[in-house]
Amino acid sequence: MMMDLPTVVMIEILSRLTIKSIFRCKIVCKLWYLLLTSDPLFINMYHLKRSSDFPSILLSINESVRLLVELKADDSHPIHRAIVLSPMFHLPSPKFSWGNMTLIGSCNRFLCLLSGRRYDIDHRIYISNPILGEYFEVKLPEWEKKNWRVSYAFCFSKASGQFKVLRSIVTKSVGSPEVSELEVYTLGANEKWKNVGKAPEPLCGLFSKVNINGVIHWMGCKNNENIYSFNSFTEEVKSLSTPRGLQTPLLGLTLGELGNCLCLSDDSNNQYIDIWWMKEYGIVESWTKQRILKDSIQAAIRGDKFIPILLWKDGEILMQRDLGTQLVSYNPKENKFTKVKVYGGTGATSYTPCFYSLKTVIGECFQVSYAFPKIELV
Repeated sequence: MMMDLPTVVMIEILSRLTIKSIFRCKIVCKLWYLLLTSDPLFINMYHLKRSSDFPSILLSINESVRLLVELKADDSHPIHRAIVLSPMFHLPSPKFSWGNMTLIGSCNRFLCLLSGRRYDIDHRIYISNPILGEYFEVKLPEWEKKNWRVSYAFCFSKASGQFKVLRSIVTKSVGSPEVSELEVYTLGANEKWKNVGKAPEPLCGLFSKVNINGVIHWMGCKNNENIYSFNSFTEEVKSLSTPRGLQTPLLGLTLGELGNCLCLSDDSNNQYIDIWWMKEYGIVESWTKQRILKDSIQAAIRGDKFIPILLWKDGEILMQRDLGTQLVSYNPKENKFTKVKVYGGTGATSYTPCFYSLKTVIGECFQVSYAFPKIELV
């Protein structure tokens, strides 16, 4: 019987299951529940296998409903190279009568969520593990809940093992230019925000969701010459140079991450997409351009903007259509796009699921809430 197997062997078997199967196994018995939600060996083994073999994405249907989609090849239609998105199911999400939840960042398998009403703005920040239906509210001062000029990002430092929330507060004094003050909140450490300096230039909108090795990246709103970064371990802000001679204005560029490389996607031309890869992090000379022709995309949507989401099987690049819900996958070996069958929605985000409880991050002294009744196992 499986229960008689050594723990290491049992974890090896469980780590190979699909997400839906793990959901079912999690409620079989207390032993499996503890293995799947708190054993570091399972967490590391599962993350290693799933991120490389079967990556996942979050499909946003609207502001409150998201679907978790596990990507895998469909061998039953090799000629059409169809891609099946399976399994698909609704994620549990916190229910609040005062507003809806909007994703503002994801790192190390947890999500940071921002909530607010359209007219009566009331910001709330939550750290959530949607797989377990857990969420934790980050305390904010009352003045900030009504402030439009505050932006947030989420990061994880592997070196320190700490999760942090970064925020930019844009201020302006009489006779002085606008300034973005940067502050950090460390989960599980205390409930205070620490000032870590000023951004090189005021933040115009939101931080990007690009998080590479614990470093948050974003672009300013004045020019396309610099990419700014915040190191979650050293808490330092630095500037990185974009490719030399880049002529495309900021509106035509999208900052991203593919295969753990910092990327710039230039979709200003209707006939092709240019993806700039920073092959060696921090080295401006390592920027390499890959031009992808759109001639194999169906004519009706060829002129739309496509945003790279993730790098997956055999080096294919999964992209999202900016003006709709269509996903396409580009195969660099065949130099062509394949239509990906998806359900209706408003956006897609790369995401690696985790069954690790938030309590292991923030500690028992902080209050963790549940989006649905917690199951007690005996």
